[in-house]
Order: sequence, then C-alpha cells, then structure tokens
Amino acid sequence: MAVPKKKTSKSKRDMRRSHDALGVNACVECPKCGEMMRPHHVCPSCGTYNNRSVIVKKEETKA
Repeated sequence: MAVPKKKTSKSKRDMRRSHDALGVNACVECPKCGEMMRPHHVCPSCGTYNNRSVIVKKEETKA
C-alpha cells in the first residue's frame, strides 16, 4: 500500500487544487426580450431560440 513519506505542505496542496475552482458561466443578451441568457440555450423569459419561438409561455392571469 502506498503511503506518503513526507507531509504535503499547504502550498503544494493548494497549488494542486488551483485548477479546481468553478468558472463563471457565460451570459449573453437575448435579441428578442433583452434578458440575460446562456449562449446557445432557449431564453428562459421569452422562450425563443435562434429568433424562433420554441416554448409557448403562458400569460400570467390575476385571479
């Protein structure tokens, strides 16, 4: 069974973990409604993709 001979220093440990950080998700402006959305995804607010209506959103009615 492999066992380390020396304790790994905090510096070496943290340098190894430097690439594990989460990146920021990219956002672009929807050409139809102007809301921020993920690129190459359906707009969650208006339901369009590539200037076509993909999801029909229900209008909110006040009851």
